[in-house]
Amino acid sequence: MLKVLFTYLLMLFAVPAMATAAEVKLSDVVAALETPFKAETKRSEQIYDFSANFFQESLIASIGRTQRGEGTVRFKFETASVQEAPLAKFFWEYRQPSVQEIISDGLTMWVYMPENRQVIESDLSQINAQQGENPVTFLSGLGNLSRDFSIHWGSSETTATGDYQLLLKPLKESPLIQQIEVVVSEKAVNSWLKQHKTGDIFPLLSTLVTDASGNRTAIEFRDVRVNQNLAKGLFSFQRPEGVELIDPAEQMNF
Repeated sequence: MLKVLFTYLLMLFAVPAMATAAEVKLSDVVAALETPFKAETKRSEQIYDFSANFFQESLIASIGRTQRGEGTVRFKFETASVQEAPLAKFFWEYRQPSVQEIISDGLTMWVYMPENRQVIESDLSQINAQQGENPVTFLSGLGNLSRDFSIHWGSSETTATGDYQLLLKPLKESPLIQQIEVVVSEKAVNSWLKQHKTGDIFPLLSTLVTDASGNRTAIEFRDVRVNQNLAKGLFSFQRPEGVELIDPAEQMNF
């Protein structure tokens, strides 16, 4: 009798938790991910800059080789008006497997390789026009994911830790992105559902990009810090003396 009662109590307490998880809709998770980066979101609820440590693992499908990298990333979003998407500036600083910097002021992108004393300078608008969606610039459009991608639940709706999984497929064909799997913070989604506000919790935990050739690049973000008023000077590049400027046509696909 006690065993039956104990089983009944377990079921009783389990039902509300299951019902709560079931009530989370795909649109809720997308809103929690997009809203902090939209131009029309109130300034107090925007994420207008962030910095984080990142850990990257890339699989080169043709040779079955995996390469690991890590470093720091900084992003700054500047909004001119609610009619325009925020201008995104970024600085990816790799420590492993080799030292490399990928910097953009929102208009130009520099890929700087200190060990080779070379830098590739590219017009971002031309990169996007020629290549479509690009893993390097993906985070620039977090506020407009619904415009640029079809969004679905991932292979499972949640991870083992309770965070949410989404599958994004670009609406415009791109050789660099066949699909992106993203993990969205459960805490960010809960904050959105309970308070209908954003800006305190960085919602994106990780991404997994698969390109048309089957290459896969996973990036996990840790120790994320938001709204630190990052200096504008971080996102411009001054070519050091003796560093060679490389023609963008010779650059590799990132």
